[in-house]
Amino acid sequence: MSYDVVLLVEQAITLDDATRVHSLHEGVEDPVYHVLLPLEDAAARIESAMGTLSAAEYLGSAMMMNEVDLDAVREEAKEEAEKALEQTLKVLKSSGASAHGELVQDPVKALRAKVAEVDGREAIIMTRPHVVAEFFHVDWTHQARRHLHVPVLHLIEHENFDEQAGEGEGINGM
Repeated sequence: MSYDVVLLVEQAITLDDATRVHSLHEGVEDPVYHVLLPLEDAAARIESAMGTLSAAEYLGSAMMMNEVDLDAVREEAKEEAEKALEQTLKVLKSSGASAHGELVQDPVKALRAKVAEVDGREAIIMTRPHVVAEFFHVDWTHQARRHLHVPVLHLIEHENFDEQAGEGEGINGM
């Protein structure tokens, strides 16, 4: 019988991240990682890009995006997510882990469903630091902890355990 861990990642993880995750289960017989990686919403991506450009200020009126442009952004986002998932599975497997993965729309809902589907023993959420969301307890980890009845661990991607536990937790290079 395998020990199933559902891993929700925000972006492709590194070999160091994979090794760190796999090290958490040393001595566990046959850990299996079920990786979930969210697809970025194309419309939100466009809005975000437009907002950072202050488009209305420079264009004078709202810029109209036709369906072809939105479809192109959607396809680009899907390709990027597929590459990130492929990279994540590759590094997990190269660390000696058994791993499967899928792209998802609603991260926390997908996490809950996958934990139930595979009878997951724990969930690990790997993200970049999201200080504001974490402060207001609306980040993925806090949402998952409210809905799951398994241990939920939050790790910061691309930081080792010492960097995460030290002063300025979750912050490096500042």
